[in-house]
Amino acid sequence: MRFLDLAATSAAVAATTGRRAKVELLADALRALDLSEVSVGSGYLAGELRQRQTGVGWASLRDLPPPAAEPTLTVTAVDAAIDEIAAVHGPGSQARRRHLLAALLGAATADEQRLLVDLFRGELRQGAQAGLLADAVAKAAEVPVTAVRRALLLAGDLRAVALAARTGGAAALAGFGLRVGRPLAPMLAQSAPSVDAALQATGVPAVVDVKLDGIRIQVHRSGDDVAVFTRSLDEITARLPGVVAAVRALPVRDVVLDGEAIGLDTAGRPLPFPQTSSRAARRATTAATGVTSASGAADVAPLAEATALTPYFFDLLHLDGDDLIDLPGRQRWARLADVVDGSLLVGRAEVEDPEQAGAVFAAAIDAGQEGVVVKSPDAPYDAGRRGTAWVKVKPRHTLDLVVLAVEWGSGRREGWLSNLHLGARDPRTGEFVMLGKTFKGLTDDLLRWQTERFLGLAVERGDWVVRVRPEQVVEIAFDGVLASTRYPGGVALRFARVLRYRDDKSAAEADTIDTVRALHAGRPTD
Repeated sequence: MRFLDLAATSAAVAATTGRRAKVELLADALRALDLSEVSVGSGYLAGELRQRQTGVGWASLRDLPPPAAEPTLTVTAVDAAIDEIAAVHGPGSQARRRHLLAALLGAATADEQRLLVDLFRGELRQGAQAGLLADAVAKAAEVPVTAVRRALLLAGDLRAVALAARTGGAAALAGFGLRVGRPLAPMLAQSAPSVDAALQATGVPAVVDVKLDGIRIQVHRSGDDVAVFTRSLDEITARLPGVVAAVRALPVRDVVLDGEAIGLDTAGRPLPFPQTSSRAARRATTAATGVTSASGAADVAPLAEATALTPYFFDLLHLDGDDLIDLPGRQRWARLADVVDGSLLVGRAEVEDPEQAGAVFAAAIDAGQEGVVVKSPDAPYDAGRRGTAWVKVKPRHTLDLVVLAVEWGSGRREGWLSNLHLGARDPRTGEFVMLGKTFKGLTDDLLRWQTERFLGLAVERGDWVVRVRPEQVVEIAFDGVLASTRYPGGVALRFARVLRYRDDKSAAEADTIDTVRALHAGRPTD
């Protein structure tokens, strides 16, 4: 396929607002790819380069050569050129890389250059999110979309799934399974304003888990090798030696666990989240121990590590060769209790009515925890999705929103970026809908950090407002949702204030405008 045709598809998808039309455009392009191009081409449509690290930075893309008058590039040729760029290393590598990059961009037309620059920068914003691409792969290969989505969640690799769908259909997709050592997208929880509303979603009987204010962890063990991943699937094994030691001590061979890691004070009460997050950010060093795992991660005894976090687990996804994600929750949790000591399990109670659930919620808050998660005991582990089987309840309204712009401060905050413009994700368009502004809850440290952060994300710098790429997620607490004629979504947040920045979440995982409107209407979110 000509690279120009892929660039044209990308531009057309970006200019189209309807979901169905986007899927049709993407499916047509996927069908047109030769089998040898499917893996690379599907990645390009998703905004991903096969070569994760290319050495090409922003400065290299600032001054582009004149575009070619006629298209000559193919998808395969572009991939080979990027391969060559990514392979450059050693003395003189910068000059060699610049030369190869200039040759590639010089051979590209203006439309092709735009796509290449977006791919190198990781900024392809055409509204072709993972859900749309899953639908497009299913349509192009004529396979059930549920089969594509499941394979995508388990494989974590759109390119491999797209190729399997084209070459082997549904049978090939069924071959994707959970693989110990490769993280999968975690099951997520909806929000509800009360335990009564949560039980309406899950039904009764239900299980109520204490919601810890820690960092979400997914832990994989194969033999003595242990790997710890965050909610966003980043590996942080070396930073959590206590978690590694705890899981290595379990009486199992292979296991995949879902849970939280949290810092505790001397009385055993949870530390504030910033302290837990700070501990997780500190890298353990091999200087503290002579043991290193096969993956190269340092293993530090938890008692000797001053920054240790304690793991608490609430789900079991794999055990000694058996994938458990399709089993009902009560079966997974029973097997979890068989292999993990009760001291490392999240507090859990089975309830029959709102009164019982309310008592668990009150006890969790009294213990300094964040809230509860109400769960259906009959539901499978729905990886990567936010369904009605898990519903979280906190004692305050919170949303994870995206910063769209920031205003320069005045008075004591002069010289710092202060007032945040907050947006919720529109799941139909992939764009963001502004809900209001806030400068509440910002400490001096946060002001310093966000000034540097948002100047780095700036796309337009004005005397008063700096507009930024919509990438940074921030957790916002608020007292309610009001009708508003000022903002395009028709709603605004009441008394919004910053709780924390969520570096563990991408903008695609931010809360939606539908969730905000549901809160305004006084109904459970879905």
